[in-house]
Amino acid sequence: MTAETHLQGVEISATQFFEIWHHYDSDGNGYMDGKELQNFIQELQQARKKAGLDLTPEMKAFVDQYGKTTDGKIGIVELAQILPTEENFLLFFRCQQLKSSEDFMQTWRKYDSDHSGFIDSEELKSTLKDLLQKANKQIEDSKLTEYTEIMLRMFDANNDGKLELTELARLLPVQENFLIKFQGVKMCAKEFNKAFEMYDQDGNGYIDENELDALLKDLCEKNKKELDINNLATYKKSIMALSDGGKLYRAELALILCAEEN
Repeated sequence: MTAETHLQGVEISATQFFEIWHHYDSDGNGYMDGKELQNFIQELQQARKKAGLDLTPEMKAFVDQYGKTTDGKIGIVELAQILPTEENFLLFFRCQQLKSSEDFMQTWRKYDSDHSGFIDSEELKSTLKDLLQKANKQIEDSKLTEYTEIMLRMFDANNDGKLELTELARLLPVQENFLIKFQGVKMCAKEFNKAFEMYDQDGNGYIDENELDALLKDLCEKNKKELDINNLATYKKSIMALSDGGKLYRAELALILCAEEN
């Protein structure tokens, strides 16, 4: 079945949702924009019409918002809010259990319990279980395992069987995912280490809030196309959520600013 065929259904499964997402996010960057988004909107309208179905109120509002603009951008969260799923494991998206980047960072810090810099399948399973419980959704362990596997397939961009910070951040609405902005300003390991040592002015091995403020101001100044200095307070608050009592160590800051090297 094609992605367009899936759109004809009254309800779709979690697996079908996954297939729809990957079909339209053709470049795999974690969101639909430009032609991807316009193709989705056009095919959604055609599929519903072919099936003899009107757009739901949520779909109509979505089309009204994004159908006439070429600079729109949506993530998995926004898509989950308009496509009716059969047994909605995406319920926590709609309930918005992760309401901000700061919430997300705190959740990451909690479930990356071994500070490895990624969340493995067991850590992800614990994350989903808690989020679903917060949404008053109780499910059997076998279903939770299935959902964990689907989430890995959906978010694990490099197929290594675990989720990195930027991959799991797709749980956030696009407008809340500040990490998208930082994708364009990441440094190689050598540059990052040099920057860390420069801004760790007292040489104590971690960066405090004031030192992070100075680093981010300079980054905003150098990367005005990607970063908006008016959002500096939000960037800082979100990143400091990774800190240990106000101490932001090298490994945690590297999750934001250091690019992977093959």
